Amino acid sequence: MNNFKKWKILKSKMVLDNPWCQVRQDEIELPNGKIIDDYFVNIRPDVAMILPITSNREIIFVRQYRHAVGEFFLELPAGNFDPTKESAEVAAIRELREETGYIPQKFRKIGTLYDKPSKDTNQIHLFLAENVSKVGEQQLDITEEIEVVFIPIESILDKILQGKISVAGTIAALLLGLNFLI
Repeated sequence: MNNFKKWKILKSKMVLDNPWCQVRQDEIELPNGKIIDDYFVNIRPDVAMILPITSNREIIFVRQYRHAVGEFFLELPAGNFDPTKESAEVAAIRELREETGYIPQKFRKIGTLYDKPSKDTNQIHLFLAENVSKVGEQQLDITEEIEVVFIPIESILDKILQGKISVAGTIAALLLGLNFLI
């Protein structure tokens, strides 16, 4: 075991407090005694992400535009949630239903990861949904325009290696989830 010590927060203030974006500025003292007065932390909501698999052994992806990068991406269905109002499990099933129109017959948690712990506060809660079936149409938010895409399990690794699936949380969920299916 090492003797590393946590950083000490001397002061904190919210520099941006918007329902869509919150940023906190911390003044911190490092273990070596140096002071950093402008360490910015993004206060972000947790994310529920679901790996949906059909009875035909296809994974359901959503293809959507991501404005920050200005590109379209293949991702697993996911969304933010408030843990004081709903559980990660409920949020994952809700997001699957809203984004794709599908619900699972079999469902289990496969992991919890930190998104970017150097600057962000949130976690990604990952779930595996098997034997998903369509129960209705998409129920999209005003900012969402989503194409539902089916990809056979056998071709997922190639898609990742080719860069066709390139979002970190989605790749982590795929690699963890496929482990449960082997």
